[in-house]
Amino acid sequence: MDSVNRVAIVGGTHGNELIGVQLVKKFGQRPDLVQRSTFSTQVLLGNPQAVAARARYIDRDLNRSFERDRLNDKTLAGCEDRRARHLDQAIGPTGDAPVDVIVDLHSTTSNMGLTLIVDSEDSFTLRLASHLQSLNPSVKVYSTAESGRGRVALRSLAKFGFCLEVGPVAQNVVDARLFQSTEALVSSILDYLDQYNQGKFLQPNFSLTLYRYLKAVAYPKDEHGETQAMIHPELQFKDYEPLHPGDPIFLTLEDKTIAYEGTAVVYPVFINEAAYYEKSIAMYLTEKKQIS
Repeated sequence: MDSVNRVAIVGGTHGNELIGVQLVKKFGQRPDLVQRSTFSTQVLLGNPQAVAARARYIDRDLNRSFERDRLNDKTLAGCEDRRARHLDQAIGPTGDAPVDVIVDLHSTTSNMGLTLIVDSEDSFTLRLASHLQSLNPSVKVYSTAESGRGRVALRSLAKFGFCLEVGPVAQNVVDARLFQSTEALVSSILDYLDQYNQGKFLQPNFSLTLYRYLKAVAYPKDEHGETQAMIHPELQFKDYEPLHPGDPIFLTLEDKTIAYEGTAVVYPVFINEAAYYEKSIAMYLTEKKQIS
């Protein structure tokens, strides 16, 4: 990318993830916190109706409503489909004021710490991620490039879209420590983009620890489709920690342990995320890679 001209910071894509909602409110009151000399920044609520209802969404998940065919289907009249078309028209690639970068703010009930989610492993994205890790080694980078998420998420409206996922924090709760950490991470991203525009971050070499999506793991179900197990206590809150073949992952209602049957060491993320119960997703498995 030659330069960054417009950046959008979005909170409340899910209405019950209040850290992003409150940060957008703060940035709206203090625009000086997010403005930089070489580009313009706008802040907005992703799903105002869901925010008002303190719900993840009204009719469907907004963050899975940006597939181009869906955006072009004017017969879809639910709350989130209408909102997705509005956002596409406002900041999307053919919209009124297209943005170059989207930073979408989320929180999770899983022990994800500070996570930068990227949908591409291009040089620009990886260098930004590496810079953030160099500033704060606790920042994790989760690549969903192989999952297809980048085609349907709100962040797909920009050429470069990033999701900040922070946790653990309960839904509809603001954790001040995570709020401050997220604000600092947003500021670091904006600083990087500003200096990138000035040609100051063209380092030829960089290193990065990255967790790359492999697959989703579903909760075990019986013949009637009823969930029959929960996350094993030895795995709870062990996001980004190694899971070895034979390690316990589920505990059934009959107190039977179900072990991981894979043949390689993997690294689970989004373990026992509350919002994923409706999708019956217990966790995602990733591989840990060193990029240089």
